[in-house]
Amino acid sequence: QVELVESGGGSVLSGASLRLSCRASGRTFSGPGMAWFRQAPGEEEREFVAAIAWYAGLAWYGDSVKERFTISRDYAKNTMYLQMNSLKPEDTAAYYCAAGPAGSRQVRRYDYWGKGTQVAVSS
Repeated sequence: QVELVESGGGSVLSGASLRLSCRASGRTFSGPGMAWFRQAPGEEEREFVAAIAWYAGLAWYGDSVKERFTISRDYAKNTMYLQMNSLKPEDTAAYYCAAGPAGSRQVRRYDYWGKGTQVAVSS
């Protein structure tokens, strides 16, 4: 069983930066991939943000965050990161990390989920 714990959320002003972390524990994570999703207030579905292939380091991004967010991982620490720059009010959401296939943009493809960390961006 893999346990995922997110951290790094907070309340910031538009244009600021935040770095989210997701640490995997329970057993050594063996991939193949991890991802970030977000769920905005009032929305029923989670939106794909970014994904990374655990060993190859290949990355995929949602259209709304390209050029602003960067996903990375440190497999020695079993930790994935999401560097978020130039934050906008529309980035306000609960951010969840997930473990499963490499590069999938579909919520249903992921087997393990964290409980989420809140990001609030005000103008």
